[in-house]
Amino acid sequence: MTEFSFQLYSARNTQSLDEVFSLLHQVGYREVEGYGGLYGQLDELKSLLVKHQLTMPTGHFDLAMLENNIQQALYIAKTLNMHTIICPFIMPDQRPDSAQGWFEFGQRLETIREKTINAGFEFAWHNHNFEFEPLADGSLPMSLILEGGPNIKWEMDVSWVVRGGQDPAEWLSRYRDRICAVHLKDIAPEGECQDEDGWADFTHGTLPWRDWWPVVRSTPANAFVMEHDNPNDLSRFANRALKGAQALAKGATV
Repeated sequence: MTEFSFQLYSARNTQSLDEVFSLLHQVGYREVEGYGGLYGQLDELKSLLVKHQLTMPTGHFDLAMLENNIQQALYIAKTLNMHTIICPFIMPDQRPDSAQGWFEFGQRLETIREKTINAGFEFAWHNHNFEFEPLADGSLPMSLILEGGPNIKWEMDVSWVVRGGQDPAEWLSRYRDRICAVHLKDIAPEGECQDEDGWADFTHGTLPWRDWWPVVRSTPANAFVMEHDNPNDLSRFANRALKGAQALAKGATV
């Protein structure tokens, strides 16, 4: 049985983490994925995970912490029993503007991975759409990151690959052995869900997930993470996404 996780960033606008965890457990989730804003109250977070019978095998960590205070990141990951540390984003003013720059960024990520691996944790990069915007020479930052960091893993956010103008199935196949986790979400039809930034609940949008699912499952990924960047109804999203994913995993029509 495929276990599905839930990226807690999707619930960032809900004040009570206790209520969020209660909802997720009731819906049927047993795994969640953390992000930086949650780690400030580490003891409370660990206690709530135990209370609601949830685990946090993966977590997102800011690049600045990973480069400047790696011991704190490792402590958080150990405290929460994670197995994979993931760097999810860099601001526009931090992004290189050349192929060499992105290759060197990959080298920086490789240096981080060496430290996480020595401490017993895998390390991955999580993409958005900017990694698929062609540079002046036609190269793509995502390829250069993975080239510069030949051992880092990749948590592929499939919908962001689509918004970057690329075919996710092609990238899943090309970098199959590098994929350690996959973010599952969907894109609404043009003009719909505008108050949700055009995102849709997983399997309730326009993306051909039935076609892509066999490719996703052919990777070594061990975390399948539900996400919606701006849901206007958390309960609706959590329920529909999980039910859709479970049906997809069973081969049923979604």
